[in-house]
Order: sequence, then structure tokens, then C-alpha cells
Amino acid sequence: MYVAVDDTDSCRGMCTTYLLAKMIAEMPYDLIGMPRLVRLNPAVPWKTRGNGALSMRIGIGGGERTLVGESRGHEIFCYSYLKEEPNAKEVLHWASRYLDDNAEPDANPGLIVSLLKPPQRLYWSGVRDILLMDDVKTILSGMGALIYSKGNGRGVIGAACGMAWRPRDRTLELLAYRPRERWGTDRYLDPDSVERMDSETVSTFNNIEIRRRKVAISPSTPCPVLYGIRGEDREELLTARRMLVSEEPEMWLIFMTNQGTDDHMVKDAATLLPNRSYRLKATVAGRARDQRGGHVFIPVRCEHGIIECAAYEPSKEFRSLIRALRPGDVVEVMGELRETPRSLNLEKVRVLEIAESRIKTANPRCPRCGRAMKSVGRDAGYRCRNCSVYLSEEQAPTEPESRQLVPGWYEPPVCSRRHLSKPLCRMGEYQPIDFV
Repeated sequence: MYVAVDDTDSCRGMCTTYLLAKMIAEMPYDLIGMPRLVRLNPAVPWKTRGNGALSMRIGIGGGERTLVGESRGHEIFCYSYLKEEPNAKEVLHWASRYLDDNAEPDANPGLIVSLLKPPQRLYWSGVRDILLMDDVKTILSGMGALIYSKGNGRGVIGAACGMAWRPRDRTLELLAYRPRERWGTDRYLDPDSVERMDSETVSTFNNIEIRRRKVAISPSTPCPVLYGIRGEDREELLTARRMLVSEEPEMWLIFMTNQGTDDHMVKDAATLLPNRSYRLKATVAGRARDQRGGHVFIPVRCEHGIIECAAYEPSKEFRSLIRALRPGDVVEVMGELRETPRSLNLEKVRVLEIAESRIKTANPRCPRCGRAMKSVGRDAGYRCRNCSVYLSEEQAPTEPESRQLVPGWYEPPVCSRRHLSKPLCRMGEYQPIDFV
């Protein structure tokens, strides 16, 4: 039996992964395979934080047991196959109590219990597009799925999409949780132990920003999560957990996830719609400009016309790449298309070709009298005060600019990466220049 849940949290607290972990630790059923944390379209306007849906398969298990968690000293295992299905109505009654007892008052939770999984296309629509409730409920009704919801029930959409996920690519995350009495208080997690774990494990990623010694595995919100270690190998995640020095967690659980996969990126789109994420080949159409707040914008030209690309202040040294681009450079850009102001919020950039760029060496001299000409204004040309002769900006003497930029992939620092963005280390790539 498949069980999926979404939208039990709010910006004030709670975490849907905690709700599912609590259900698994206390349930009268066996866990079949790993529980799943499925991130959906990060650009939807009504998301709370990470826009993650949760799903699991339960029943009477058989075959090999695998350690996937621990709660108050009791180990949690998953089984390799299902021997017997539970009663769907009994599962719905049991699971709905957890939503009633744990969902935030202003959340819109949705719970689905189903013998069948929704079609895979529902996942791809949920991670790349925006779905309507009626369309999702029509699919669920045709499957005979049972639904429980509260508020406007928008969590039903995410739960259905999460249940529909069939991994093409996947990662894992070990999430550790604090006891309820410590929620909202300062977390204790030793940065030195995180740095050591990061350097001594091979398949974990997005752990810490070494330069600023900023830990990326622990949230700053008052939610139940103590830390989350992302990686690709279950055994190494267990090793990584033992290397951390922190306050004692109440519970921990390993989830299979779509994080770090770039599943949200749309390539070769016929049209560009806001609140979606795209991968586009483009040519830089102008120089970067800084705006108040430390944000950097640059225009690029692609098959859809001119698009403004944005690198916001939290992306830190990634903005140096944007400032280093020049008109004519050929790039591949990846990011979310924002509606207002219309801009592509950059998640990664691949520099494909470096154009020749020239820089002005001096103001031009008047072709009549030979005196140095004066600038009329920024990019407005030059005029001779003696002869009133005018020359355009392009007529000033120039020399080739020394370009320090080289082709390759570039990404923001760890703490400003999205859950779904695939880090370069998972792509077998590395950033050729480290901006400081």
C-alpha cells in the first residue's frame, strides 16, 4: 500500500519529513523499501520552504532487511519486498490522525492511500509545471485512491506527484530530528566535525562552505530537523552521521530523494512561462550591471529573445562570474523564470565560448585640431570643445581585454544552492576558476 503526504508545515515550523518519520517509527506496519522525499517545482508561488512531498510503501514485508533509521534507541528497517497488503481504509484512518495531531494550523495538508501508483507523467508535471487540483483528483479517482485533506487540501497535489516518482536519478538524505522540547532553541552542531566529515567522505555533498565555515546541513528555522546529510551511498551516510559532533537527536531516518538531480529543469521549451525552471543556450547581449542590494543582472539572447539573468546577493562569489561575462560570450544558463520582474534566477552557468573583448585606452583626439575630446556622457560619445566635432563611443582607441575567464561549469556556493540543483560534483565536473 502506498501512502503519501504533503503540506503539513508552515514558515513558522514543523516539517513533513518529521511527520512521516514519526509515522514510520510508530506504525503497526512494515516499511517496504526506503521512504521517499520528493522535491517538486521550486518556483510555485505558494510553497512554504522546500516544497517537498513524502511517500512510502507499507504492509507486511519480506526478504532482506536494511537499516534506515533509529527512534529513541529502536532501529528502523525496511524490507526488500511486500508479502501482504494492509487494508486501505484502516491505513487512511491510522495515518489521518498524524495529520490532525501534527499539521500546522494554517497548512493545507493532503494524504493519499493507494494500492496503485499514479502515472509517472504526474511527477514530471509536478516537478516542472503547475497542476490543477481537479486534474489530479480525476487521476486519483480513476485509480481508486483514498484521500484525506484539510484546509484547501492543496497538499493532495504534492502527495500525488511524490507518489508518482519513479527515479531516473536519485540521491539519499539522512535526516536527524530534535525532541519537541528543543524545537525553536539554538542547535548545537560542531562545524569542525562537519568539515572533517565533508573531507573524509566521498559521496556526500553540499555539507559546508569551507571558506566561510558556514554549515549547510543544519537549518536556521524553528523546525524539528537537527541536520540533513546528503549523499549517494547508504553505508557512507551512516559513517558520516557517526562523525558528527552534535546534540543528541531523538530520531534519524534515511530517505531516497530526487534532490541534486536537476529534474526540475525544462530543456528545449517551445515557450517560456514564469514559475518554471529552464536550461537555455544563449549569447551574452550586454555587460553586467549591479543593482541595490548586491544583485547582479545581465542580458542574454536566446531563441526566445532577450532575457535578463539574475545572480542575487546570497549567491556571493558566483556574481563575479556574471560580472566577468562580456557581449558575445556563448553560455548555457539554468534557472527559474520569475514573473515580476521577469528574470531568469541563475542556478548554474556553463561558459561555452569566450568572445574577444576590447577596452578603451583613452579618449579619442579630434580629427581636425588633434586635441583630446571630452565625453558627452556615459556611452554617449565624445565632442571636441574647440571644433564641436562629435565621435561615437566606438571610435575611441581600444586594445584587446585580457580575459581571465575560461570555459566550463560554474555554480553558486553551497548554502545558496537549491535542493533540486545538481551540484557539479555529481556531474563529474569541477569549476575551473574559484572566485574569491
